[in-house]
Amino acid sequence: MVTRISLRGRILLFFVGLAVGAVAALAVGLWFGYHREGSPDMLNAFVQSAIAAGFLILALITWVWFLFDTHLARPIDKVASAMRARAHADVGNDFQAEEARYLGDLADAASATAATLAQTRGALAEQVQRETTRLSSDKNKLEQLLADVPPAVLLCTGRHHLVFYNGVAQQMLTGSQRPVCLDRNIFDYLSDGPIRDAHHRLLESSDPDTVVEFICLSPCGRRRLAGRMRLASDNGGDQAAYVMTLRDVTTEVAAYARRDALLGDVFLQVRPIVSDLRHALVSHGPGTGGDAPVSVQLQALDATLADLEARFERCRSDGWPMAPTDVRELAGQLRRDLEGQKLTLDAEVAEIAVRCNAFDIVSLLGHLVSRVSKATAAAHFHLAVSEAQGAADLTLSWKGGAVSPESVDEWLGEPVFDGGVTCETILRTHGIVLVVGADDDAPSISTRLRPIERLRPVGADVSRHVVYDFDLLSRLHYEKLSDARLDSLTYVVFDTETTGLLPEQGDEIVQIAAVRIVNGKRVKNEVFDLLVNPGRPIPPSASAIHGVTEAMVADAVNVQEAVRQFHRFAEGAVLVAHNAPFDMEFLTRREKEVGLRFTNPILDTVLVSATAFGRAETHTLDALADRLGVHIDEEDRHTALGDAIATADVFIKLKDMLAGRGLVRFGEVLTELRTHQRLVRDLNDQARVS
Repeated sequence: MVTRISLRGRILLFFVGLAVGAVAALAVGLWFGYHREGSPDMLNAFVQSAIAAGFLILALITWVWFLFDTHLARPIDKVASAMRARAHADVGNDFQAEEARYLGDLADAASATAATLAQTRGALAEQVQRETTRLSSDKNKLEQLLADVPPAVLLCTGRHHLVFYNGVAQQMLTGSQRPVCLDRNIFDYLSDGPIRDAHHRLLESSDPDTVVEFICLSPCGRRRLAGRMRLASDNGGDQAAYVMTLRDVTTEVAAYARRDALLGDVFLQVRPIVSDLRHALVSHGPGTGGDAPVSVQLQALDATLADLEARFERCRSDGWPMAPTDVRELAGQLRRDLEGQKLTLDAEVAEIAVRCNAFDIVSLLGHLVSRVSKATAAAHFHLAVSEAQGAADLTLSWKGGAVSPESVDEWLGEPVFDGGVTCETILRTHGIVLVVGADDDAPSISTRLRPIERLRPVGADVSRHVVYDFDLLSRLHYEKLSDARLDSLTYVVFDTETTGLLPEQGDEIVQIAAVRIVNGKRVKNEVFDLLVNPGRPIPPSASAIHGVTEAMVADAVNVQEAVRQFHRFAEGAVLVAHNAPFDMEFLTRREKEVGLRFTNPILDTVLVSATAFGRAETHTLDALADRLGVHIDEEDRHTALGDAIATADVFIKLKDMLAGRGLVRFGEVLTELRTHQRLVRDLNDQARVS
């Protein structure tokens, strides 16, 4: 029991005991003297003397305790915390021994020990860095290659939790309501039946190299995905872990369905007409006046064939490799191709994408430009692409003489590249026609491409990264949260910026941001950052702090939608915040409106800091960052994302310090945090931690 009391507490108890003992000894001495030579007149004198002496003794002991606490106990705690930070949290800044000057050689010895530890770590890190530079380079190259592999690649544990995903997988799965994150269940994004069945078949197979193919749907049911699954080899202990690749076959399946329907209609509609023709010929025979029925049937057959041919033309492009392509990329590629022919091109294009074979379209346009240049001596061309009626109107114009439609028809029959593919073939496969403008003042060739897609703003690194943590394959699963090790938990570290400090008086969120910590490491690509329209004015004094103005949030989501989106991002994780009661108040007050509850366990870095450094230290975010060597850029301070990242990095170092003290399980840490509730209220009730 005594060992759980801090050093300062034990010193205080020592001096309290000394004071009690001294006062007791004084009382016993006076009592003994009075009973030996006592008289009634001496009693009052003895009592007065005892009171005066007692106060003097207490004052003297209190003064000595204060000196001990200020110059010995508190500096010892500071030295111990500083050494623990350098030993476990990888803090590299200089050791400040000024406050420990009364500890004799202890402060200098601690400083020298910390410096030696830092030097040893630096030398070891330098050696490891030299040995791993090549491996790191190869790893980065492999990540870039995997990020651009056409199929979506995912690695899942036997419990169907994500361990690895590439950029294609992230784009494919973002259609669900939940953001793609490590350690989330794959069934948050895909239908579970086919995947569970394929996984079960793999586990029952006697061949470890078995590959199972399946078809599954996205949760919204609008995308059909073709998958291949096999068990992962060398999987870190999880024998049921599996690798899965997914390919979007929605368009292919729809194309096959249209062609099947077309062929079915061919048999359904043509066979009866042919049968009627045969019957008419048999019934009337030649020269019996049966030409009229046969003529009618022939007209019906001709009309049917014309309709089927039109439908076939619409399906012709279904089997060709096509993908949504930014028309700006088409213009840029065409410009580069023409530069080799000493021709120039300027472009005026809309920010849209069109589904096509980009190579074929650029080859077609390049072939036409080359022929026009030879026919008219034009050297400068203009390409305009605009959106019109759900399609992309493409117009190629030039300065010079016009070309005749007959000449263009002749060019269309010429091959555009090796393999014999002609311009006519490209036009048919895309289901488009060319229109020739014969005006000498404004000669042009135009066409219309469809369907189009509107370009969505995408982060620059979305398609150029892979996200993984293979240690998740060997991570233990705990039934009780209190038994879980800190590094086995997933954390969402968040921060809010608001219109003010009084939620009970109507202040609202204007920005909320969060980052994820998985397996003790911050996942850099899994970030939540959202501006919020508070539905009320933002005071200039608040904007001066966090930089969020009313103009910035005019088109942002409302508070209710922001709370819903953050709830999905934080689902299944431990929430971490600095001064958590303040931030949580803005979220929990909206629970009834959105029909959701934040039942996540919550850790407050103020309480974690008090456990690591002692209650007497300063526990502001700036003080913690400075103490632990976490850098916060000035422009990022007091922004939701900047503070969330800083809080996450601080929390990781504090967590390592707690582990150095033997506090490695969530239940143990929570017990220690609750001893510091005089600083900040702990929000964890039984429902959150059970």
